[in-house]
Amino acid sequence: MNDLEAMAEQLRASGEYRVQRRLQLRPRINDSRGAPTRLGLLVDVETTGLDPQKHEIIELAMVPFSYLPDGLICDVGPAFERFHQPSSPIPPSITRLTGITDAMVADQRIDCEAVRTLVNGAALIVAHNANFDRRFLERLSDAFVTKPWACSMSQVDWVEEGHEGVKLAYLAAGAGFFYNRHRAAHDCRATIELLASPLPTSGVPAMRGLLEKARRPSWRIWAENSPFDLKDALKARGYRWNGDENSNPRAWYIDVDDGMKEAEIAFLRQKIYLRDVELLVREITAYTRFSDRA
Repeated sequence: MNDLEAMAEQLRASGEYRVQRRLQLRPRINDSRGAPTRLGLLVDVETTGLDPQKHEIIELAMVPFSYLPDGLICDVGPAFERFHQPSSPIPPSITRLTGITDAMVADQRIDCEAVRTLVNGAALIVAHNANFDRRFLERLSDAFVTKPWACSMSQVDWVEEGHEGVKLAYLAAGAGFFYNRHRAAHDCRATIELLASPLPTSGVPAMRGLLEKARRPSWRIWAENSPFDLKDALKARGYRWNGDENSNPRAWYIDVDDGMKEAEIAFLRQKIYLRDVELLVREITAYTRFSDRA
């Protein structure tokens, strides 16, 4: 143990200090169980704004990693990193957040064929806030459309496991490491480290919990033409409003786990519509979850 490690261990053991280590590349794990590994792809985008219909990607990173069906992450590959020059200058607020300037992206383009090659080899696409990244990336390349997706932010029980929040920086701090934030490749590697680490309460790899939730179907229930004066009751229950110009109804909706579908339909009939109404219900799987197509 070198001097710095000895000092870090002494501080930690005192109980008066917490030690934060810089994120390091994970060593390869040679698993002896004989199960074939699968290829995951951790993706992250930096963009000019939050709306995929009018804002643009300015940086894309994808980091491949191999994993076993039980969630053990065995190896992490080299990052694919590309800048992309948007059609208009990067807003100053985005530059302050990401550190990406107009000079850095000048004349840069994302090679969509290279993206397709990497995506085609993946069994699963993972993002920390897949609801954001998937909507942008499906507009970049249709290779992302046909793949199953998982979200490391919403499909791991971070808070129940003892973390104080679900933002990547909070999770990293809770796990005892720090990294250069808001650059796509660094965010990808930090997310993989979190998924490979044991959860504080259960002790199982976070990737295992992610896979279990990603594999289960959920249901999107639409409360079309619900009474206007009950919108606050729907909102308080977790319903969201779809007001976008898309193929989905302009209505309140909620996503529920497989075992909660019938109970949610019963709630709407008994408390909202006060009658036995037919409701629009759609099954959602990892192939459509987090997409505008859901």
